[in-house]
Amino acid sequence: MKIASAASAFPAHHYTQRALVQAFLQHWAPLLAEPRKLELLHHNVGVDGRHLALPIERYPELTFGQANDAWIETAQTLGATVVRKALDRAGLGPRDLGAIFFVSVTGIASPSIDAKLVNRLGLSPQIRRTPIFGLGCVAGAAGISRAADYVKAYPDQHAVLVSVELCSLTIQKQDISVANLISSGLFGDGAAAVIVSGDKCTAAGPQIVDTRSVFYPDTEDVMGWAISETGFRIILSPEVPNVIAAHVREDAEALLAPHGLQLTDVGTWILHTGGPKILRATQTALGLGEDGLAASWDCLRRMGNLSSASVLIVLEEILQHRRPEPGTWSILAAMGPGFCSEMVLLKW
Repeated sequence: MKIASAASAFPAHHYTQRALVQAFLQHWAPLLAEPRKLELLHHNVGVDGRHLALPIERYPELTFGQANDAWIETAQTLGATVVRKALDRAGLGPRDLGAIFFVSVTGIASPSIDAKLVNRLGLSPQIRRTPIFGLGCVAGAAGISRAADYVKAYPDQHAVLVSVELCSLTIQKQDISVANLISSGLFGDGAAAVIVSGDKCTAAGPQIVDTRSVFYPDTEDVMGWAISETGFRIILSPEVPNVIAAHVREDAEALLAPHGLQLTDVGTWILHTGGPKILRATQTALGLGEDGLAASWDCLRRMGNLSSASVLIVLEEILQHRRPEPGTWSILAAMGPGFCSEMVLLKW
């Protein structure tokens, strides 16, 4: 099993972090006891700018239904774009795909977006579809694992994982909780696709050697959504970095051990861009310097946290610009609601 390609795409509307802060202050300043706190929170997340699904002036009056309609439309456009790019990079055509996995946690649709992409892209009518909702940030890594499971069973086929996350469309305009204020400064919009190829297919990317899924009991309240008539309200516990710090090293060692490997054998870490506190907690737990997660820090700075798409965009960055030497090892990893982790062991 190999990763044949990865690709990303973003909405046309891009705003600097400063412009976004000013827009939020215009709306929230009358509700906040200390408006300066919002500026500090947005500064501390380490993001320079983000893409939005809609022009910024559209957001104040959006209802949940209107936001979800925008998610459906934009998800189709970005999803089609990233699949085409990933196919081109892998030297494949639409009919070469045997399965499509679609992940998102920022909107809902039935038929799901993968069905709409079958029509838009001219994929095979026999393609196997798997839409996945609710995994949040971990879904990028989980989706690669599920695609790897598929091509392991069908080694002569290619599968595509598509992630579209339009976090801006979930904004809760009356929620001035710290979790929502931080989220409004951290999360952005974008999409990514990864093609995973079976052993009987020709592909030039890294080999998927192993995967590992871990669920942490009694952590359901650490991260997720509270869904109401106003849409998706963020649940984001300050305990998230502590949960990650407590588990990530043990999980990585358990993934490596069956292959006679140790943490020092991992040359490249492909980590979800959860935010500065999460990246620092991961670095400390794994004994890495900031250079060890340089690609994740760079992607966080350029576009913010894109939930499930983030780790896939870091993967694209590695594939396109920081490709490791042949024979070296990588771990791709993300964590998310559950609370849980997904890890993928790669050999270049």
